[in-house]
Amino acid sequence: MQWGPSIALLLLVWELIVRSGTVSRRLFPSPVDTFEAGLSLLEAGVLFTDFRFSLTRSVVGFVLGGIAGVLVGLLTGRLKPVEFILSPMILLFRPIPAIALVPVATVWFGIGESAKYFVIAYSVFLAVWLNVHAGASSVSETHLRVARSLGASRTRTFREVVVPAAAPDIVNGLRYGSAVAFIVLIAAELAGARAGMGYRIQISAEFLQTDRIFFGLVQLGVLGAILDALFVFTSRRIIHWGER
Repeated sequence: MQWGPSIALLLLVWELIVRSGTVSRRLFPSPVDTFEAGLSLLEAGVLFTDFRFSLTRSVVGFVLGGIAGVLVGLLTGRLKPVEFILSPMILLFRPIPAIALVPVATVWFGIGESAKYFVIAYSVFLAVWLNVHAGASSVSETHLRVARSLGASRTRTFREVVVPAAAPDIVNGLRYGSAVAFIVLIAAELAGARAGMGYRIQISAEFLQTDRIFFGLVQLGVLGAILDALFVFTSRRIIHWGER
């Protein structure tokens, strides 16, 4: 994907809108204003602190939710009793937005990092589970019968047939989950955060510092795009079949 022309066009249109005077600069800062806001955060010594806290929260929540989503998705996709018990409960929780869990997470875990990990992991789990469950449940019965006819045990069939066949869906689920982790980060940092990119956006909104708000949004977008590109790059070298 060629990022250069697209980013250049975005910055150009952004600058032209601001220069046209159709919107207040206070409400819609220019790219230069946004960049200068980032420099002010750097000079204040909070830029990298916010980055570190947010990245840690996103990664921990992604790992916890991703592992749980893959394991449960494989089980519900292949074992009917497990699907019968767990799938209805998971589908019941799916419509509940992460931000609605912030008060519950705060009561359960306090205002520490655990509450934030929980909110992010919850959302990542649902995103990953849905993809993995679909992939595991759609494994070709022909492949399974061939494996059994060759004397493969259920465990070996699961490990060498089901998991590889569902691997593209697992990767897609994890990729989507990594994006969800950053989307939910803003909600997670409502749970008593004192640092982080989402926290900085909230504080900036309270003081009508739209240039800092825009810088925070740009930060989230750039970091998410970089991690997504790394995820795709790595997964394509691990999985060479079933790319979608």
